[in-house]
Amino acid sequence: MASLSLNSLSVQPPSHPRKLVDTLSSTHSGSLKPIVVCGNPPTFVSAPGRRIVAVGDLHGDLAKARCALELAGVLSSDGQDSWVGGETVLVQLGDILDRGADEIAILSLLKSLDVQAKATGGAVFQVNGNHETMNIEGDFRYVDYGAYDECTDFLQYLDDCDHNWEEAFVGWVGVSERWKEDRKLSERYWDPWDLVKRQKGVIARSILLRPGGPLASELARHAVVLKVDDWVFCHGGLLPHHGKNMLPFANVSLSIISFDLFQDFYCDTTHTVAGYAAVAYGMEKMNREVSNWMRGLSGSDDSPEIPFIAIRGYDSVVWSRLYSRDTAGLEDYQVDQIQSILEETLQAVDAKAMVVGHTPQTTGVNCKYNCSIWRIDVGMSSGVLNSRPE
Repeated sequence: MASLSLNSLSVQPPSHPRKLVDTLSSTHSGSLKPIVVCGNPPTFVSAPGRRIVAVGDLHGDLAKARCALELAGVLSSDGQDSWVGGETVLVQLGDILDRGADEIAILSLLKSLDVQAKATGGAVFQVNGNHETMNIEGDFRYVDYGAYDECTDFLQYLDDCDHNWEEAFVGWVGVSERWKEDRKLSERYWDPWDLVKRQKGVIARSILLRPGGPLASELARHAVVLKVDDWVFCHGGLLPHHGKNMLPFANVSLSIISFDLFQDFYCDTTHTVAGYAAVAYGMEKMNREVSNWMRGLSGSDDSPEIPFIAIRGYDSVVWSRLYSRDTAGLEDYQVDQIQSILEETLQAVDAKAMVVGHTPQTTGVNCKYNCSIWRIDVGMSSGVLNSRPE
C-alpha cells in the first residue's frame, strides 16, 4: 500500500500578497488541529498530525481504483463508497482520464469521498496529470471507446438533474454502472450506427472537456503541484526552475549537467538550453495559470494561452520522467546529477521528499535517491499494465 505516515510540520504560507486561505471545517470531535489550505487551486496544505496516503494513476479503471482506496484504508469494503479514513489526507496523483471506460465515475467517487472526509477531519486532494491536460487540449488519442459512451451518458444524466452540476457530478458514481448496463442492453440497436454513436461521444467529450467546459472547470479546481506539510506531490516531477517566484534558478547549471543527459531528460526539439534557466514561476502561480487556462480564462477568447512550463514539453511538471526512470542504464555520475537536481528542487520549496506518478514502476511502489522521491504509478489500470493495485 502506498502510504506516507509522518509527524507533520507546519507549512510556511506562500509569499504572495493575494491568496486564498481556507480552514476545512468539520463536525468531528477529534483532537487534531484543522487542515489549512492556501491557494486557489490548493497549493500549500497544513495537515497537522494526519496520516497522508498517496494513490497513483488510475486511468479509467473504477474497480482497480476502489481496490486501491480500500487498501489505503479510506474506502469502505461494503460497496457503499463510504469514507472510512477518518482524519486521513488522501492525495491522488492524476491520470484518471484515458485508457479506461469509467473516468467520470472515478472523479465522482473522489469528489464524494472528499465531501465525506471533510466531515471527519480528513480531506481528499487531486493533482492533474498529462492526460487531463491532453484532453483539455482536445487530444483524444488515448480515449477508450467506453469513455466516449460515459461522456454521452453523463451529459444525459446532467440534463436529468436539471444541469445541477454538483448534484450530478457527486451522484454519478452511484448510478453510472446502472447506466452502463442499460446501454449494453440496448447496444444491439446501435450496431448499424456505430459511427454515429462514436461521433456523438466525441461531441459529448468535447463539450465537457474544452477549456471552460463543465468537466474542465471541475479539473481546474485541482493543482498540478501540491505541498502537504513537507511533502510535494505532482504527476511527473517538479524541477528547480518550477519552484520559486523571485529569482532564476542558478544553482544547478550545465557545469554539473552533461548536455546529453540534459537533452535526454528535459528537451524536445522545441526546447533550448536557455529555457531551463528561465525565471522560475513558483508553484502557486503555476497552479493558478493552469487553472485559468482550463477554465478558458487565459489568453484570447478564441485561443486560451497554454501554460507551457507546467503542461508542455518533457521538462514540464506533468511530463517529466527525470526522477522516475530506471537508472540501471545510467552512469554513476548521471545518477549523482539527477540526485543533485532533486535535492536542489526540494531545498527550493522547503520539502523533504516528492511523490510522483506518470511512469509505471514494474517493481511496484518504490523510493529512490535516499527516499527523497517516491514513485507510485504501478500501472494498475487494465488499460495499462493491469497490475496489482498499490
